[in-house]
Amino acid sequence: METKFDFKEIQGREERLAPGHRMCAGCGGTIAARNVLKALHPGDKAVIGNATGCLEVSTFTYPYTAYEDSYIHNAFENAGATMSGVETAFNALKKRGKIKDNYKFITFGGDGGTYDIGFQSLSGAMERGHDMVYVCYDNGAYMNTGIQRSSATPMYADTTTTPAGTQSAGKTQYRKDLAAIIADHNVPYVGQTTFIGNMKDLYTKAEKAIYTPGPAFLNIMAPCPRGWRYDAPEIVNICKLGVETCYWPLFEVVEGKWILSYQPKEKLPIEEFLKTQGRFKHLFKKENEHLIAEYQKEVDKRWEQLLTRCNA
Repeated sequence: METKFDFKEIQGREERLAPGHRMCAGCGGTIAARNVLKALHPGDKAVIGNATGCLEVSTFTYPYTAYEDSYIHNAFENAGATMSGVETAFNALKKRGKIKDNYKFITFGGDGGTYDIGFQSLSGAMERGHDMVYVCYDNGAYMNTGIQRSSATPMYADTTTTPAGTQSAGKTQYRKDLAAIIADHNVPYVGQTTFIGNMKDLYTKAEKAIYTPGPAFLNIMAPCPRGWRYDAPEIVNICKLGVETCYWPLFEVVEGKWILSYQPKEKLPIEEFLKTQGRFKHLFKKENEHLIAEYQKEVDKRWEQLLTRCNA
């Protein structure tokens, strides 16, 4: 169920994530959560789950929450399991006539609680076919606990557990492609997006995820000003460069069919994305120029693989 995109109408919808939370200025996680919830149709009810992380600790302090819908704080590792249990309980109560209203089930987790610690419960929820949406706000590290590397951290990023210096060039491994892994679970809908333009790509994919029956997964690149080291107003430009360099391609997987959402007219070199962030500044030293070439090679390989999957 997809409605015509109307930016003014969507922005005019009620705020499901109330102001007054404690997230950082320029935080991508806040932008992701707020705008995904804007994709809920007016009047529809929802249950929101939230794995421990930046978003959870900053929008929930018992007994207060910034969410207008029913809200559950989950442990780091079990957001997928918790929401699948809630969805199952709802179906049982609905069948017995004890609940008349309809609800949508949406859970949020950062990359630490999604790619890593919570992957087993996410995989189980997707495989069992629960009618729910899991949204990963991917900020590329364990930002809440001190900017430690995760399997979503990009290659050569400087983190507190992969520090760049005379003996290290940052994280040596490339990031895990979680959207592709979830697509291999044969779920009805997977979408990868970020903050570009008027948010149409994010809104339309969030609406598809929420209103497609069965399990759905959204992966949203959500930059972190502290961990990525950029000035807060630069967030949208960074997201745009992530897409234009093909570091963060936009695509959907609908009932197993891969669909490319956007193809740059002129693919930019990866250094255009890297140079916007302090976590990569060591790559621009003369002795590290070959690392950027290696990075470009990996981005090119993954982009070509995606084009093949999408028959683009």
